[in-house]
Amino acid sequence: MEKEIAIVGGGPGGLTLARLLQLKGINVKVYERDYSKEARVQGAIVDLHFDSGLKVIEAADLMDAFKANYMPGADKYRMIDHNGNILTDEQGQDSELGFGNQHFRPEIDRGALRNLLIDALLPDTVVWDSQFVNMVQVNNIWELQFKNGTTATADIVIGAEGYRSKIRTYLTDIKAQYSGATIIQGEIENPEKECPEINTLVNNANLIVMGIGKTIAVQPRGDGGLTFYASSLYPENWIETSGIDFNNSEEVYAYLAKHHEGWDPIFFTLFKSCTHFTPRPLDYFPLNQHWEAQPNLTLIGDAAHLMPPSGEGVNTAMLDALDLSECLTSPKFQTTQAAIAAYEKRMLARAAILGKEALEGIKDFASPSEESVKKFTQLFNQNG
Repeated sequence: MEKEIAIVGGGPGGLTLARLLQLKGINVKVYERDYSKEARVQGAIVDLHFDSGLKVIEAADLMDAFKANYMPGADKYRMIDHNGNILTDEQGQDSELGFGNQHFRPEIDRGALRNLLIDALLPDTVVWDSQFVNMVQVNNIWELQFKNGTTATADIVIGAEGYRSKIRTYLTDIKAQYSGATIIQGEIENPEKECPEINTLVNNANLIVMGIGKTIAVQPRGDGGLTFYASSLYPENWIETSGIDFNNSEEVYAYLAKHHEGWDPIFFTLFKSCTHFTPRPLDYFPLNQHWEAQPNLTLIGDAAHLMPPSGEGVNTAMLDALDLSECLTSPKFQTTQAAIAAYEKRMLARAAILGKEALEGIKDFASPSEESVKKFTQLFNQNG
C-alpha cells in the first residue's frame, strides 16, 4: 500500500491497471510518450469480450461510461469476395445479443476507450511527453529517465508500452519471432467523400474481403474515418527488401494495385484514398517463454506476450491488468515478488493458449485458400 508504482505506457492495458490500482488506494503514475491525449489517432474500433474486457470494465466500475461510448451495431460483420460478392452479412439482421450475454462483443473506438479510462483516473495520473529512455536501481528504487530530460522514481515498474517495450529488456532477452504474415495499414480521413462505395459497404461495422492469398479488413473509426489492413504472407524483412518507400503513398498504392490485380476496382479506390500507410510485420513472442519473477518489475499486454491479431489483444491486456492488480493487493502474498510470480504464471499460461490459436489462424486469414475462405464463411454464418 505504501509503494509507488510506475506504469510505462498509456494504452488500454496500462490505463486499466492504473484505474484498478487507484480503486484500491495505490499510488500510481502512468508515463506516456504522447505529447497529449489528442496527439494522434488511436486506431479503429475494438471489441470487448464477456469474460475478459467487459469483465474488467465491470471490475473498474466503468460499465456506465462504456455503455455511453460504445458503438451499437459496429459488432456486425459483412464478408465479401474479391469480386464484391457478399459471402455473409450480419448487417440488418436483428440480434437479441446485449450486455450480459456471453456472446455479445460490443465495439468501441480505441480513442473513446482510452479517454474514458483517462477520465476515470485521478488528476495528473498520466504524465504526458514521457518517452522512456532507461532506468537504474538505487537502493531498490527504480530511477526512470525520459527523453525530455525529466526523471521519476518508483518502487515497482510495470511495462505496458507494447511490443517494442524497453521495459521488457530489463526482464528478459527473449526476442520476437516472425509469423510469416505482414499487414499494410491505411487511414482514410473522409471516406464518405474519398471512397463512398467502400464507406457504404462498411456501414459503421466490420468489412472483410477475402481473396486467394490476400485479405483486406476495413473498420470504422469513431471520428468518421476508416482504418484498413491489407494482409498477406511475405518473407521476413520484406518491408526493408521490397524497395517500396512506405512514406510515399503513390508507391504504396502502385504496389497494392498490382498485388490485388484482378480484384474489383472498388478496392483500388480504398487504396487511392489513403495518404498514410504503415507496414506491420506480425511478430509474436515464443509461446513457451519464461523468466524469473522479480520483486519490482513486470509486464502486461503486448510487452509481455505479443501475438498476431486475433481479437484478443486489448481484452488480454485488460485481463492482465485485473490479474496483476488483484495479486499485488492480495493479503495471501507476503512479498511483491510472490505476488508478481503468481500473476506471471497465470498470465503466461493464458497467453500460450491464445497465442497458439492466433498463430494457427493467422496464415489462413492473411493468405486464404479456397478452403479457408469457405471455413471463414461458415464460421461467420454460424456466429450470425
